[in-house]
Amino acid sequence: MEKTKNLLWGLVFILLGVIIGLNSMGITNITIFFSGWWTLFIIIPSFINLFNKKERITSITFLVIGILLLLCAQNILDYNLILKLIFPIILVAIGVSIIFKNNLTKIKGPDVKNSEEYCATFSYQVIDKFPKNFNGANIDAVFGGVKCDLTNTTIKSESVINASAIFGSVEIIVPPNYQVIVESTSVFGVVTNNYETKDSKKIIYIKTLSLFGGVTINERKSKDN
Repeated sequence: MEKTKNLLWGLVFILLGVIIGLNSMGITNITIFFSGWWTLFIIIPSFINLFNKKERITSITFLVIGILLLLCAQNILDYNLILKLIFPIILVAIGVSIIFKNNLTKIKGPDVKNSEEYCATFSYQVIDKFPKNFNGANIDAVFGGVKCDLTNTTIKSESVINASAIFGSVEIIVPPNYQVIVESTSVFGVVTNNYETKDSKKIIYIKTLSLFGGVTINERKSKDN
């Protein structure tokens, strides 16, 4: 995936260099600075970033906005109309992300039954106590915050944590010596993974969705460190 993005960026700069070179030698007269050329700074990165599964919905949203702005610059559409549509487009993107959030992640993990449910709405919640047979948890922060500390949790084999931050924040603290596999989807949000995954049979699958919010995965350092 990263190779594809690098290839596309390379082709963009090669094409730009060839056009400028041919124009300089008088072979061609291709106009680079056409009406709305600045929208390419939105359209091109958004298109290339479509190859990144983690940021696909955000890329589609910005790609649509960039194309609409280009059409406005070309006097095909009216700017006032587009300004009225931008906010609804963002809301639609958020709605699609929420509805299909369980289908946006592609990592394989165990089917979790009877997982723990936690939700903080306009509040802050600290979760540090879990049942002995911990299989996983669903964590939602909506205009609020959740701190999930797995330090004293015993995971025998595998577990799945689904974390959603919608205009909020979720912090997941994982003890050392676990293998952590993260799949993230962000729409105007950010997911930060500070955990150095280990080669362990104990696996934690963390699937995140960030909508105008943030999810952070930190490692709980041992007392010896």
